[in-house]
This record gives sequence, structure tokens and C-alpha cells, in this order.
Amino acid sequence: MGPLQIKELLQQTPDGQSVTLKGWVRTKRESKNAIFIALNDGSTIHNIQAVAAPGQFSAELLLTVTTGSCLKITGQLVESQGSGQAVEVKIDDLHVYGVADPEAYPLQPKRHSLEFLREIAHLRPRTNTFSAILRIRHTLAFAVHKYYNDRGFFYLHTPIITASDAEGAGEMFRVTTLDLEKLPRTEEGAINFKEDFFGREANLTVSGQLEGELGAMALSKIYTFGPTFRAENSNTTRHLAEFWMIEPEMAFFELEDNMDLAEDFIKYVIGYALEHCKDDLAFLENRLAEEDKNKPQNERSIPLLEKLKFVVENAFERLTYTEAIDILLKSKPHKEKKFQFPVGWGIDLSSEHERYLVEKHFKKPVILTNYPREIKSFYMKLDDDGKTVRAMDVLFPGIGEIIGGSQREDNYEKLLERVHEVGIDPETIWWYLETRKFGTAPHSGFGLGFERLVLFVTGMSNIRDVIPFPRYPKSAEF
Repeated sequence: MGPLQIKELLQQTPDGQSVTLKGWVRTKRESKNAIFIALNDGSTIHNIQAVAAPGQFSAELLLTVTTGSCLKITGQLVESQGSGQAVEVKIDDLHVYGVADPEAYPLQPKRHSLEFLREIAHLRPRTNTFSAILRIRHTLAFAVHKYYNDRGFFYLHTPIITASDAEGAGEMFRVTTLDLEKLPRTEEGAINFKEDFFGREANLTVSGQLEGELGAMALSKIYTFGPTFRAENSNTTRHLAEFWMIEPEMAFFELEDNMDLAEDFIKYVIGYALEHCKDDLAFLENRLAEEDKNKPQNERSIPLLEKLKFVVENAFERLTYTEAIDILLKSKPHKEKKFQFPVGWGIDLSSEHERYLVEKHFKKPVILTNYPREIKSFYMKLDDDGKTVRAMDVLFPGIGEIIGGSQREDNYEKLLERVHEVGIDPETIWWYLETRKFGTAPHSGFGLGFERLVLFVTGMSNIRDVIPFPRYPKSAEF
């Protein structure tokens, strides 16, 4: 199974036992009594210190031991003489796997800006910040699968290439094998997609929801967890062109059940990270506190662990969209014209409105329900008033909407009417409509953008920093 990782070695009781370390050098310092090498292999935020005696190795070999070089060290695990760690390794043998020229290696032991690190995304996982983020990302992904598996859900793989647009947003990446220099044309001069690979237009998926619903109408409870794509030309700290989505769909769940599941699920995965990522979260909390020192008091964020515990320990506030609009209309920022965007019944709430409700008014996460039908997708179940739909959005401090979902329209005639209303050709989703003809049932679901969750849990401020290789307008490097 390979050598013991540094995480495991740091937990051993030192007894002079022989150990082998493999990892990358974070720092090397020399004193007249010893040479200290801090080694990290990515298994933990903590380095292990390896110590050699002066003159034990040739000056030529030691010149190749620099920040970023990769080593294999054999030695004895002993009690540490210095502070900061319980154990260290007394080096017997040192082998350099790969050198890292200090003149060329961009990650020297100093503070680098996040903007600079985005330009070297192939190396940024070697920094403390990004190794911590990626370990937390893994833990959250594992917690998602564990949560649904333990509750009788089935993991459904929905297609990445699709001919349907689940959101009706139209901002999709086209998938084609046509020669762009010699596009085949119809007699009317339009592009002839009959000659394309699938014999029709195809895109990268914006959501696995529609296919997820088909699974739920047979298996009762399913979830998807896969990549989704949006071709919005959006250069913000909250948008990516390629991101991961978690979408549970449940037969026999109505709006209330859907809300209960969303709240329980998000509390579980955040609680799981709190339990299993203590060191990484402590590191990121300190990082955030350091950043906040330079900000005025009113702009400083809640300490990271406090914010996460707060979400896990508090019941989410639940209210209707109409009640929320009322609160916003009576709010001080609205009366003093501090909101950038207008407030009124029928508007799609912007992030500033969502954050006001969560951070200022209720001071806890909020679930908003029953939105106007015009601002929500065609598949949401109409309320009896005909004006609103059984939608629900979960709003979080710092980011606004983190989950969006609804009870789905299970009535064939009503769904068909909405399909016509929003201008979708029923022929393109005949299979989706048919599930309302053959044994229809109440069902619900929601979507959670995984990166938004990672953003919240790590306390980072830019979504490009919580995915290994971000994709956004004019950027598909690495």
C-alpha cells in the first residue's frame, strides 16, 4: 500500500523506529548544529520536520534540496526537540527524486496572491491554502455520497451530452463534429444538423434534473452528482462555466418534505466537514482572520468555524416569497435607497436582497417558498392561486442562494400548458411529458451547486479558488 503518509507518521508514538518519508520540501534551513527540512506530502496541512547533522551529506547534494524539490528520506522517528511538533525524523539517508530550481520555481516560502496562484493552477495545490481546500472538497463530496447512500437513495448517472435545455436559459455549449469551415446547409440556408454526429443539435448539460426525475419515477429516490456547464459570459466571483451539481429527486415528496431534506442534508455535510477537517478548517479560519485585520470592523466576516456551527445548530427560517418582499419593502436599506436593485412583487431577488434577509433580518439561513410563476422554471408545480409555484430556495450568509428546488408539476395538462407558455417545443421533451401520462405521482427535488458549498465551508471569496482547474470566459488553461 506504499509508504506511510505524513499524516499517519505525525500520529505515531516516537520510539526511534525506522520510517520512510516521501514528499515535497516546503522549507530548508541550516544552523551550525543541524539542517532542518520541512516535508509535506499533501495528506495533511502539517509538515514533518526531518533533521540532519552538519556534514552528514555533501554540499552538492544539499544544494539540490530546495523548496519544491521532491525527496525520499529514511530515518528514525524521535521526539521533537523543537516546539510546534511532537515528532521529527532523524535522517539516515536522503534521496532527491526531483529538483526544483529556486530561480524558476514560482512557489517560494512567502505569501502569494490568489490571482497569481490562479495563473499557476498546476502548482497551487502544493500551497497550504489550496491543499486544505482540496482535502475539504474531497471530504464534502464523500459526505454527499454517504448521506444519500445511508438514506436509501440511488446514485444515477445522467447524460453530459444532451439535446434538452432543462432550465430554458439557452446559455449552452454546443457539441458538434461538423467541420466549421464547411458547414452543411439546408435549402433554406440554415445549418443542417441532420448531418451532425447525433443527427440533431446537442449541448453540454446544464442540469441532470429532467433525467433525474425519470429515475425517481421508477426508483423512488435518486441523486445525481456530476459536472454541468453554463455558457454565460459571466466574470464574477460566483460563476463558473463548468461546475458540479448535486440533484436529488424524490417520488412522493411534496414541498415540505423537500425543504426538510434540503435542510437536513446541508447540515449533515457541513457537520461532517467540521468533524473530519478540523486542522484544515482551523488553518483557513486563521487565514481569513489575517485577511480581515486590514478591513474596517463592519466589513469583517464571522469567524469561519463559528459561521459553520451556526448553520448546523440553527433551524432555518421558512417564509414565502410574498412575505420576504414585504420585509424588504419595509427595510431600512430600501427606504434609504441603499439597495442597488429595485424591490417589488414579481422581481427575481438579487444577491443583495437574499443576503439582507439572511444576514441582517433573520440572522440565520432562510428557505423562501412560493415564488411568482413568471420568474421560475416551467417544471415547477403551480399553486392553487395560479400566480405562484411550489419553489423553494435556501439562502445562506455570504453567498445568497445555495440550493434551488421545487415540487415538480405532475399534472400533464398543466405542464404542457407551461411548456407552450415558455416557448419549448413539446416534441423535444416528449419523454419528460410522458412520465405525467403513465403513473404520474407527486415528486420534488433540488439542486446544490457543489462549488458554492465548498466556497461557504472554506470561507474563500472567489469560486475559482475552490475547484482545481476553473473554467470561465477566456480561460481554459491546464
